Amino acid sequence: MTDTHRALIERFYQAFQRRDAEAMIACYSDDVVFDDPVFGRLQGQDAGDMWRMLVGRAEQLQVSVDQVAADADQGQAHWLARYRFGPKQRLVVNDCQARFGFRDGLICRHRDSFDFWRWSRQALGVPGRLLGWSPMLRSKVRAQALRGLRAFQAKVISEP
Repeated sequence: MTDTHRALIERFYQAFQRRDAEAMIACYSDDVVFDDPVFGRLQGQDAGDMWRMLVGRAEQLQVSVDQVAADADQGQAHWLARYRFGPKQRLVVNDCQARFGFRDGLICRHRDSFDFWRWSRQALGVPGRLLGWSPMLRSKVRAQALRGLRAFQAKVISEP
C-alpha cells in the first residue's frame, strides 16, 4: 500500500499543478474531511467545491511538491503554492505541510498546515502584518472564505 498511497498523493498534486479540480477530487473519498487554517474543517462536497473554486479562480498558480511519503494508513507531503491573491493581486508564496489518511484506496482525511501569520502578511498586506497573529483576524478570514465558498456553490447550482 505504501507505493499505492504515495502514487495517490502524487496524482493529487499533479492534478493541482494542472488546475484540474475534478482529478483532485477523484482522489478523495465521498466523505473526506479537509482542514486548513483558512477554511477550517470542510467535509465531502464542501471540500471538493473548495478546490473547484480555488483552482477555477487561481491566476498564475504554480504548485510544487516534495517529501511525499505514505504507508498503509497515512501519508504526508510538503508543497509550495505561488499565486496572486485578492483585488490587489498580491503575490503569495504559501509553504504547506500536508497530512493524509486513507481508506479504500482514497484520501479520507487531508490536513494542510501553514503559518497563518506569514500567509496573512502576504495576502492581506498591512492588516495581515499587524493582526495576522490574532484569533480575530483568523476568524474574519475564515468567515470570508466560507462566504466565498457558499456564494460559489450557489452560483454553480443556479447555472443551467
